[in-house]
Amino acid sequence: MKIYTKTGDKGFTSLIGGTRVPKHHLRIESYGTVDELNSFIGLIRDQEITQHDKDFLKEIQDRLFTIGSSLAADPEKSKMVIPDLHTEDIELLETEMDTINLQIPELKHFILPGGSTTISYCHIARTVCRRAERLTVHLADESIVDDKVIIYLNRLSDYLFTLARKVANDHNIPENEWIPRLKKI
Repeated sequence: MKIYTKTGDKGFTSLIGGTRVPKHHLRIESYGTVDELNSFIGLIRDQEITQHDKDFLKEIQDRLFTIGSSLAADPEKSKMVIPDLHTEDIELLETEMDTINLQIPELKHFILPGGSTTISYCHIARTVCRRAERLTVHLADESIVDDKVIIYLNRLSDYLFTLARKVANDHNIPENEWIPRLKKI
């Protein structure tokens, strides 16, 4: 099987179901951004983090492939059975965040991204996740999108923020607290 098909050379691609759309189509932007997010999560997995965190991130990567499949399918024409997201997938993210929050200091300030490369990768992934969420919400205004996809992306960005804090805590790296400079009156 060749990796290239030459069918996209004129700026169009096919959705699952056969519908041809321009590569700038909102559906393509949505699942392309989810793919970008998945790559950043792979980068985080390659860092010095706990095995539990690596395993959990791999599960997230699997869910992101599920989300990508859902977003890549033409909701009106696709007859292909694709994996689906479950409410339990969202609950798993929430449970993991609850567990982490018991291990890290209470959040009292906004946190500036940074502190280590791994922490920064978590924040980059968080912002890419937020972009994927915004694009998917926009797509949902125009087309059918499973509500669980939007909820999952929302929780995932929260998880990535929480993971950044956990990594800082695990490595004894002080968080970059944002202390706003206020105008003197």
